[in-house]
Amino acid sequence: MTLQFHMTPGSCTTGIHILLEELELPFQVTIVNLQAADHRQPAYLAINPKGTIPTLLLDDGTALTSFPSIAYWLARRHPRKRLLNDDPFLAARTLELLDYAVNTVHGQGFTRIFTTERYLPEGLDPTETARWTAAITAQGQTIVREAFAVVEAGLPEGGYATGADFTIADAALFYVFFWASKTDIPLPPRCQALFERIRARPVVHQVLREEGYR
Repeated sequence: MTLQFHMTPGSCTTGIHILLEELELPFQVTIVNLQAADHRQPAYLAINPKGTIPTLLLDDGTALTSFPSIAYWLARRHPRKRLLNDDPFLAARTLELLDYAVNTVHGQGFTRIFTTERYLPEGLDPTETARWTAAITAQGQTIVREAFAVVEAGLPEGGYATGADFTIADAALFYVFFWASKTDIPLPPRCQALFERIRARPVVHQVLREEGYR
């Protein structure tokens, strides 16, 4: 049975898409249109009751329903690709960076930029909406910039996020770096260099083309 990958182009699922292509795994794609609320439809909720993306249906029909769980499963299932280092400290560092990208940069920062309405107070006077929206967006941008400064301080001069090998942390960092490039949030020098290094990988070129970017 082929893996079934439920994704939204340009979202966090791009990072998982990159990992699947890096591993050269056979998989089928189902596009989840968030604007059309596909993630709230009964058919999708039957496989992922959380209504989140990404979702990866495995060969036995079970589902993994978060970026970290899918990335970790792929790395452990295919250890020869070294997506997660054998060294316990470097493996922990990789998971730490992945968690920070997904839960802080994305979960706390970019959600305020992309889904500002979720943070508006209930019962807000319509005349105050614009002011609150601007403030929430600015807060999200501050969170992202401060988080990138933290990432920058821990990056090596060259190579990838935790050493010579491309890992699941790089896949997570790539999608938030990519979002920054699309929202005019500057990357610190080492983050920018890492972003360009990942973007230069042939598989990443392929994934971006497949997702509609040129």
